[in-house]
Amino acid sequence: MTEKTRLATVWLGGCSGCHMSFLDMDEFLFDLADRVDVVYSPLADIKEFPDGVDLTLVEGAVANDDNLELARLLRARSTTVVSFGDCAVTGNVTAMRNPLGDPQAILRRVYVDKVDRDGAIPDDRPVVPALLPRVLPLHQVIDVDVYLPGCPPPAARIRDAVVGILDGTLPRERGEGIRFG
Repeated sequence: MTEKTRLATVWLGGCSGCHMSFLDMDEFLFDLADRVDVVYSPLADIKEFPDGVDLTLVEGAVANDDNLELARLLRARSTTVVSFGDCAVTGNVTAMRNPLGDPQAILRRVYVDKVDRDGAIPDDRPVVPALLPRVLPLHQVIDVDVYLPGCPPPAARIRDAVVGILDGTLPRERGEGIRFG
């Protein structure tokens, strides 16, 4: 029996639409399960990103300290990283806050100025991780091997990219990154 590819999926700053599109691969998910072990995903209850991941699909932009830490960790522990969807590729919807300026001013407007109760910015880190000064697409933080655009990418494009990587027709080593689709 051959060893299965270790697959991870990550959800950073975004809407989760890319993971929903991933699930739209329907019956192909059964074929994929024969070829991969899902070792980390928001779809599974795994708390820490593991070592030795072969392929990581990253959805969402890097918007806060937690996203930044996870992006750096997954790059260090993954052979191939796929920027998965327009938020990861370009910043897209998540980066719409960039023109609004200082993240602290945004939080003040949202949690203090425009509310009718509490009137305080949550300071409990699990509630609101520290926002970065600007939302960044993934490749501005770590090296990306494959770019898979779309908002979200269609399930067929995700399937074709994953199969291409698993079959070796798309790169599995760090490089300059290729656009798929």
